[in-house]
Amino acid sequence: MYLKVNNKKIEIKEYKRFIDRFKSLKFVLNEIDYGIKIPNKKKASTYFFCQRVDICFTDKEDNILYLYQNIKSEKRIIKLKAKNVYYLPLNTCKDLEVGTKINLKNKEVQ
Repeated sequence: MYLKVNNKKIEIKEYKRFIDRFKSLKFVLNEIDYGIKIPNKKKASTYFFCQRVDICFTDKEDNILYLYQNIKSEKRIIKLKAKNVYYLPLNTCKDLEVGTKINLKNKEVQ
């Protein structure tokens, strides 16, 4: 799955298993160039993240409800209206807008 933002293409990994959701980006030392989608979640936690990330909350149709840029480690954000949480590389959310739909593609975009 890929997210297309302007001319950038970001790979999105969907984590459904408990161990994947729990680990997510904890203790990842290298700067990420991919995003993580965690479905059916209303909370975002950056405990033990070793880098800053952008966080996007969406509803079940992937319409953007909340955007948070440059979130540092040891933070927790709870949004009860949200259905999905996206952890994105730094400076990705500056090109997204609240109220728009996330442009996800299943195949690689040429």
